[in-house]
Amino acid sequence: MSSMAISLTVFAVVIGGTLLGMTLRALLPEHHLSQDSKDVVKLGMGLIGTMAALVLGLLIASAKSSFDTQRNGLAQLSANLVLLDRILAHYGPEAKESREQLRESVAAMIEQIWPENRTKGGQVEPTAGSESLYERIQALSPKNDSQRTLQSAAIKTGTDVAQARWLLSAQKGSAIPVPFLVVLVFWIALLFTSFSMFARPNLTVLIALLLCALSVAGAIFLILELDRPFDGLIQLSSDSMRRALAQLGR
Repeated sequence: MSSMAISLTVFAVVIGGTLLGMTLRALLPEHHLSQDSKDVVKLGMGLIGTMAALVLGLLIASAKSSFDTQRNGLAQLSANLVLLDRILAHYGPEAKESREQLRESVAAMIEQIWPENRTKGGQVEPTAGSESLYERIQALSPKNDSQRTLQSAAIKTGTDVAQARWLLSAQKGSAIPVPFLVVLVFWIALLFTSFSMFARPNLTVLIALLLCALSVAGAIFLILELDRPFDGLIQLSSDSMRRALAQLGR
């Protein structure tokens, strides 16, 4: 389910809570809407509002942490790719084919993660091409100690590249627990029910509640977008990978 669809669902639930509150106001006897009742409901809603704020902050922190972790992993991957190319360049002409394959693999990786057709989600899982490059580096026949050292360094860096790629793939799953999100939306719907139950409906109240509901749905949308850094509107930039590609083969 897309971030937009979930956010629209949250908006509908919150608006539903608002309409429920208005309906209860019209159906409840007047003594149920006394000042004492209002005070008790306000105290309860204050507690729920505090818990909702804490959970919302936790979800935002979790989504932002996941986004930053994958952004840092992508930067490290880009640096390792350039380093691998430089190691192979120092190895000598024997590694020319490996360097060419590395460049092709990085170009294919960029197209795979950031496809031109934005309707398709980015795929961060490693391909068979990365494994064949590793095998090609292992197949090099060093002729002296310097080349043996460079081959070992290239194998280690290639392993780091593969590890970083698999780590990005493993981290692609959602970091937002669904029960947290469901409970948060339920609490917010309760808050809006209490708002509309004790406020006389007029244009100002309706517009205020509508804008608040849009703000809540917008916050959920941003959280979900941060939690999906290779899909949607808020994506990790491909600049670091494209800069790395521009350095390969020089």
